[in-house]
Order: sequence, then C-alpha cells, then structure tokens
Amino acid sequence: MATVDLHFHSTASDGGLPPAEVVRRAAERGATLLALTDHDCTAGFAEAAATASACGVPFLAGVEVSVTWEERHTVHIVGLGVDPANPELVAGLQSIRQGRIERAQLMAAALEKVGIAGAFDGAMQFAANPEMISRTHFARFLVQSGVVKDVKAVFRKYLAQGKPGYVKHRWASLQDAVAWIRAAGGMAVIAHPGRYDMGRTLIERLVTEFRDAGGEGIEVSSGSHSLDDMLKFALVAQKFGLYASAGSDFHAPGEGGRDVGYTENLPPICRPIWEPLAARIHQPAAAPASGD
Repeated sequence: MATVDLHFHSTASDGGLPPAEVVRRAAERGATLLALTDHDCTAGFAEAAATASACGVPFLAGVEVSVTWEERHTVHIVGLGVDPANPELVAGLQSIRQGRIERAQLMAAALEKVGIAGAFDGAMQFAANPEMISRTHFARFLVQSGVVKDVKAVFRKYLAQGKPGYVKHRWASLQDAVAWIRAAGGMAVIAHPGRYDMGRTLIERLVTEFRDAGGEGIEVSSGSHSLDDMLKFALVAQKFGLYASAGSDFHAPGEGGRDVGYTENLPPICRPIWEPLAARIHQPAAAPASGD
C-alpha cells in the first residue's frame, strides 16, 4: 500500500469530517503526501494545509471539478497543485456552485413524488455550506430517515441516472475545467475513470479530448478501482502519455470505499504525478530545534 492520497473530501463539500479532522485522520494512518480535493470549491484548503503542516505531512492544494461531457456524461476532473486564489479558478468554481441549490430543489421535488417528503431541508442539515448541497447530502438524509440502509443503496435506488431522484444538470465543459486548473498553475487529472459507464472506445475519446485540452493525468489507483481497473488505466496512461495519480476518494467513515491516507501502489509502468508537482507541494514547517 502507498501512503499517498491525492483525492479525498471534507465538510467544505460533501465529506463527513472537517478539513482539519480528515487530514489528521490521514496523518495518523501514516500518509506521506496529501491533497484535499473538495467538489467545486477550495474553502477547506487553508485549514487542511495548516493541519498537514502541524502533522508533518507534505500537502498539495486540490479541487475536484464537475464536468458535463458530450451532453450526457458527468465526469470529474481533479486539479492538483492549484493556487486557490487564482481569479480564473475562483470565478469558474463559483459559476458551478450557483447551479447546485436549484438542482437540489428539483431533486427534492422528484423525491416527494415517490413519497419522500422534506428531502431538501433534510439534506441541507448535512451541508456545512449550502452552496455545496449535493447528492451525498440527500443520501445521508435518506439513511438517517430509515428509507434505505446505507449511502450506496440510496444512489442505487434513488439518485443514480434513471432513478426517481436523479436530476440532469449541466456542469462545466471539459475544456473550461482543464483551463481553470492550468490557469491556477495546477495539473488536471481524470478522476476515478473506472466509475464511468463507458466502454473502451468512449473512454479513449474522453482521454484524447482531455489531453488535447491540456490535461496531464489520470487516476490509476482509486478507492473505487479494482486491480483490473488499475492495470487497465495504467496502460491508458502509458498509451496517452499521461501521469498517474492515486486517491482514496474518501468521504466519511462508514460510507464504504477506502479510508483516507492509503492507496494501492501504482503499477511500475506508471509515472507518478506528484513528481512534476514537487515544486507545488507545501512542505511542513521545520520542527523547532530542541534545547540542551
């Protein structure tokens, strides 16, 4: 197992732990390099970076940008090594967040039609930042309400595409997401490609368009990838000249998937994305010298 985790979430978006707590959790598990990548926002960066420094763990500023590709596919693009204050990135992420509350209201109305009332207010109780209301917050409300037993079941029965609570939404374009990340000095990475309902031809078309837009990496090791997925996307990375990334995609304890701080070792053919990002890594403050 590797001690690099460049994809996980906090309460700044749809994670279950505050930025400081999730970073401490990763540090306690032996992480040696971390990147907080909340959905469409960088609000947790300062707290996470300060905690990482206090824990002695190198840290990268990150974000996960929601993208609509070819009108019907939602994909996620992780930005690593970004400047959170970059005006182009800030404006781009704000444009995405403006649509989240409207989508949430439509989701609540759709769930009410199948007998689940109060979903909007219920989901909002789980969102530390109302601008970041997401399907995960709805899922936690439905679990708390006893409608289903766990978050994974909520998505399967209610919130995935084609299910009663799913609402189609247009996010950023692939080209815009990559451009914002590059403008902020970061490197763009296709997140958890094994999760997308795409065959080989479609995946390779996505990767080609991503690379042509300036994208430079793909998650090979992911909390949602099998060993076969890892090997497949290691070969994709090699074929398209992309760097390989690794992330748990941790959201909260008890919600399934991999815990924060650990990922599978990248296959030997991979070029780790943290190597070209070395200059963007926030190194922990030097420990004070001990007295005699």
